[in-house]
Amino acid sequence: MVKEDWWREAVVYQVYPRSFQDTNGDGIGDLEGIIARLDYLNDGTGRSLGIDAIWLSPTFPSPMADFGYDVSDYEGVHPDFGTMETMDRLIAECHRRGIKILLDWVPNHTSDQHPWFIESRSSRQSPRRDWYIWRDPKADGSLPNNWLSVFGGPAWTLDERTGQYYLHSFLKEQPDLNWRNPEVEAAMLDTLRFWFDRGIDGFRIDVMGMIIKHPELADNPLNGDWMPGDRERSSQLWQNNRNYPEVYETVKRIRAVFDEYPGRMGVGEVFGTAEEVARYYGDGDGDGLHLAFNFQFIHEGDHGLTAWDAGALRRIVNAAELSLPAGAQPCFALGNHDRPRFISRHNFDGRGRERARAAAILLLGLRNTPFIYCGEEIGMEDVDIPEERLRDPARIRTIGRDPERTPMQWDGSPGRGFSAAEPWLPYGDAACNVADQDGDPESLLSLYRRAIWLRRTTPALLRGSYRELPAPSGVFAWVRALPGERPVAVAVNTATTAREVSLPGGGTVILATHGSMEGTQLEGKLPLPPLAAAMVQAPRGWGSG
Repeated sequence: MVKEDWWREAVVYQVYPRSFQDTNGDGIGDLEGIIARLDYLNDGTGRSLGIDAIWLSPTFPSPMADFGYDVSDYEGVHPDFGTMETMDRLIAECHRRGIKILLDWVPNHTSDQHPWFIESRSSRQSPRRDWYIWRDPKADGSLPNNWLSVFGGPAWTLDERTGQYYLHSFLKEQPDLNWRNPEVEAAMLDTLRFWFDRGIDGFRIDVMGMIIKHPELADNPLNGDWMPGDRERSSQLWQNNRNYPEVYETVKRIRAVFDEYPGRMGVGEVFGTAEEVARYYGDGDGDGLHLAFNFQFIHEGDHGLTAWDAGALRRIVNAAELSLPAGAQPCFALGNHDRPRFISRHNFDGRGRERARAAAILLLGLRNTPFIYCGEEIGMEDVDIPEERLRDPARIRTIGRDPERTPMQWDGSPGRGFSAAEPWLPYGDAACNVADQDGDPESLLSLYRRAIWLRRTTPALLRGSYRELPAPSGVFAWVRALPGERPVAVAVNTATTAREVSLPGGGTVILATHGSMEGTQLEGKLPLPPLAAAMVQAPRGWGSG
C-alpha cells in the first residue's frame, strides 16, 4: 500500500548526475554510477546514509547549454547518462531499497533545439508560434520590455528571419514557454504523466514561480535601492515575471495531475519571502504543491548570502512556520547546485567545518522535509577552478556555479573513486572523501548518519510540532513535541564562545556536534561549546506548554 504522504517523514538527497559516479570512463557521471552507489545512500542499516529519496538534477536529452536545464525532449534520457532502460533499472533498484526517486521538471522553458521551438520559430504562421512568447519591437525599435535575464543582459533575442523577439528568462538557448496557451499546459502536464507511468515518485519543479507572466508583459518597476556595482538583475523588481498572482491557479492544475497518481510529490523551486513561498502550498486543502523550497538558510533577499547567526536562523524558521497554511510543512536546504557550498560560505575564520556540523543538527532537527546536496555530508567545499576549465554559462558575468558542482569524492585516490578518466570538472582536496570518513565516529559523515537514523527512529523528531525555546544571545533553541512521546530539545550555538541553555527537567544528550557530550545526563542546563549544537531527549510532558 502506497503511503501517500511519505514526503512528510523523508530525508531527500540531491544527486547531481554528472558529478556523482562515472562508470563508462568518459569523466561524466551516469545512471549506472547512481545505481552502483545506492547502498551508500540507503542499504537499510545505520551503516548507510539512510536517506529516503533522491532528486536527480536533469537527465533529459539536451544540448547542455545549461547542463540539462535546456531540455530538448522531456520523455527521454541524455546519452551521457544512459538509456531509458538504465533509467527503468534505476527506478526499480531505488524502489527495491525503499528509496523514492524524483526527477527535475523544467516547465518554464525548453531548449532552442526542442522540436516545439524549432517549429515555433519557423514562421509567424506556425501552428506552434504561440507556444512561446514572441513580440514585435516597440515603435522606436527597442526591446518589447525591460525584463532582464537571470544570467544578465536583456531577456529578449531578435529572430532575424521573422523579425520578432522571443523571451528567454535565462540563456538565449532557453526560450520561455507560453503557459497561457492551453495547448502548452496540456503538453507539459502530459510529460509528468509519462514519467509517473514509468514509476517516478515525484518532481522538483524548476523556477516554478516564473511560468506565468503579466498578460501584457508590463515593464518591471525599478529597484530604488539598487546601487552601481550591485548585480544587474537586482536593478529591477521582478514583480511581473516572478510570483505573478495567476501562477497559483496554474499550480492547482499541476497538483491535480500529481493527485491522479497516489503517493506522488512535487516540490517547487520558488523565490521570495516566507509569505510568497507559503502561497505555493495552496489554501491547506491539498490544492497546492506538497512542498516549496525555503532557501533562506542559503540566501535572503536578492541572493545575499545568509550569515550563520542565531537571530537570522530564528527569524527564518519562525517566519516559515507562521506563514504556512494548516497541515503544511517547511522544506529547508543548506546548499544546492546553484549556490556556494556551506563550508565555503562560512569558513571566513577557518571554522566552517564546525559550523557545518551544527548545521547538520539544525537541518535534521527542525520540523521540515530536509534536502541534502551530494557531498554536503562529507563537507565538500567549493573548488578553485582554472579559467580554462570553467564550464558554466553563467560565468559570462560571474565565476559561475562550477565550484559547487565538482565530482563527488569517494576516496583519496587521484581519481577520487569517481572516474578513471579526466573528470568534466576538477577535483577538490583529496583529504575530503567518503572512505576516510566512513570508519571515523567523529567525522561529519558519521554525524549525518547518526542524525538521520535518530530522526527516523524518534517520533518527536519525525512528526512532532515545533516551538521555539528561550535561549541566550547567539543560541537558537526549540523543542519538538508529540503527544505520548518524549520531546526532543535542539539547541544551536552560533557564537564563538560557550553558552548555556536552560532545560528545566533535564534530559539526555542523544546527539551532539561534540561526540563526547552524547549520553550525558543533564540536570536543567545544557552547556554548549563554541559553534556547537545538540539534541536532548527530555522527560514526557516537558515542553508541551
